Amino acid sequence: MASAQTPPPPPPPPPNTAYGAPIGLAQAKKVMAAAEAEAVKNGWSMVIVVMDSADHVVMQEKLDNTQYSALAGAEDKARSALHFKRPTKDLEEVLARGGIGLRYLAFRDAMPVQGGLPLLVDGKIVGSIGVGGGTSVQDGQVAKAGSESLQQDASTLTR
Repeated sequence: MASAQTPPPPPPPPPNTAYGAPIGLAQAKKVMAAAEAEAVKNGWSMVIVVMDSADHVVMQEKLDNTQYSALAGAEDKARSALHFKRPTKDLEEVLARGGIGLRYLAFRDAMPVQGGLPLLVDGKIVGSIGVGGGTSVQDGQVAKAGSESLQQDASTLTR
């Protein structure tokens, strides 16, 4: 007797988080410094990209000895987190389940690899961070460090 497999659940609907004013340079520097410190502390060679809510790169750093392919990967992760309003790890998990989640493979700017996060201030997306060059978990850890630094002092958002 053949048993029917239950299809994986559909992906969640897109978040309705609003975009806010673009992250300012001072805040981007804070995000970058925290992310870089996390990478250096762990001895990881990485690329870190901070984008604003208008889809422009505000800052980009390539740590010494980072593979060149990480440059595009980090920017793609930042763009994906910004456009899809969610961590790139969410897309990675949806794809891993298969089924209807595979549709993300057809979407422009979808980067289903951990390491991209939206940057939030006062509940609005002011930009994003993308990290590449390590493992997915390492990239995610460094991106999280950058993102959390912005949450510690969200009152200084300037244009």
